[in-house]
Amino acid sequence: MANNSLLTIDMITKETLRVAHETAQFIKTTDLQYDAQFAKEGAKIGSALRIRKPNKYVRTSGTRQLTVQDQNEQSGTLTVATQDHVGMSFYSSDLTMSIDNFSKRYIEPAVKTLISGIESDFIAFATRNTYNLVGTAGTAMTDLLVPSAARARLNQGLAPKDGNRYVQCESVAMGGLVNGLRGLFQDSSQIKEQYREGMIGRTGMADWYENERMWTMTNTGDVAGEINGGVLTNGITQLTVDGLTVAPSAGMVFTIGTGGGETVVRMINPETRAALSAPQQFVCSAGCTTTNLIFQPPIFWDSTGPQAALQNVSGQPADNADIVFVGALSTSYAQQLMYHKEAFQFVSADLPMMEDAHKCSVQEYEGISMRVWQQSDINNDARVMRIDALYGFAALRPEWACRMIGSANS
Repeated sequence: MANNSLLTIDMITKETLRVAHETAQFIKTTDLQYDAQFAKEGAKIGSALRIRKPNKYVRTSGTRQLTVQDQNEQSGTLTVATQDHVGMSFYSSDLTMSIDNFSKRYIEPAVKTLISGIESDFIAFATRNTYNLVGTAGTAMTDLLVPSAARARLNQGLAPKDGNRYVQCESVAMGGLVNGLRGLFQDSSQIKEQYREGMIGRTGMADWYENERMWTMTNTGDVAGEINGGVLTNGITQLTVDGLTVAPSAGMVFTIGTGGGETVVRMINPETRAALSAPQQFVCSAGCTTTNLIFQPPIFWDSTGPQAALQNVSGQPADNADIVFVGALSTSYAQQLMYHKEAFQFVSADLPMMEDAHKCSVQEYEGISMRVWQQSDINNDARVMRIDALYGFAALRPEWACRMIGSANS
C-alpha cells in the first residue's frame, strides 16, 4: 500500500520559502521584485536588465515663451546572475517526519545560512553605494539626533513619506539608541509587529530592525588629499588628486572643499536647485588609486546648459580644493542605514526545472523564488537535496538612503 504520509518536494519547497521570508530582515524591506519570465527568456535578454529612472526637468518662469526641454532619461543596470545554494543529505526515513520536525532539523538551519549570506552581501552592496552619511565618527549614537539628521537627508532627497522607510542597526548601536529612545517605542498598535524577526518598533517615520549583518567600513591609512587639476567637466565621476599615500577603499565617503576655506561643493534641493547648508557627500567606487578617485554620484553643477535638469551640487569643484574623508585613518566604523524601500532593488528569478529531475520544485512566495531539488542515494538509502536562489540587486535611488555612523566598531 502506498505511503501517503511522506513529505513531498512541494511541501518542502513551500516550507523553505516560508522560512526564507521570515529570515530576510533587509531584503523584504527593499523594492522586492519577482521576474517569472526570466528563466524562460534569459537566453534572449541576457542577465543584465536596464531599468529607467524618472526624467528630471527645469522650471521655466513666465507664460508666453515655451521652453521645450530634451529628454535626458537616466537608467541603471540590475544584473540577475548570482546563484547561491545550500546542499545537504538525510536518510529517506526522515521524510516520514512531520513538516515541523523536518523543518527544524534541516530546512531552518540551511535556509537561514543561505539567506544570511545573501542578505549580508546585499547590505554591504547597498551601504557601499550610499553616499549620504550623518553622525560623528567616534561618538556613540544615544538619542534621536543622528536618526533625525538621517531622516532630514531622505527628505532633502525627496524620498516619499509613505510609510515605507526603514532603519537597520546592529545590536550594539541599537542598544544605545533604544535605551535613549525607549519612551518612543510604546505604540500599542506596533506591539504585534515586534514578533517579526528583528523588528524593534516604529518611530521617526521609520520601522526599526535589529540586524547583525550590517556592513563595517574600514578607512585606509590616509583620509585627506586635494584636487590636482585634471578634467573638471560637468558630470564627472573621477577626480585627479594628490596628497594620498594609500588608495581609498570602496565605500569611503568624502566631501570637497571643507578644510582650507575654499568654496564648498554643497547639496542642492533637487527641485528648486537652491543650495543647502550641508556639503555634498560622495562615495568611492572600486578602482580608486592614490591619484585618481572614482566615485558616485556624478557631479553636475551646470545650471543653464543642456544638463541643467541633472544639477545636484551648488558649484564646480576647484583645483587644490581639499578632499576630506569621514572618520579617522585605519579605523573601522559600523554603518547603520535609514532608507526608503525604493532606494534599493532586489530581483529574484526562477531557476529552470531540470528535465531529468523527478524531485524538483520551483516556487515563489512574496517576491522570493527558490528551487529545491532532491536526488536519491541508493547506496546509503538517503536523499541529497540542494536549495538554490537566483537573484540580483541594485541601488537605483541611493539618494533615498543615508548611513548613520557612531563610535568606532559600533
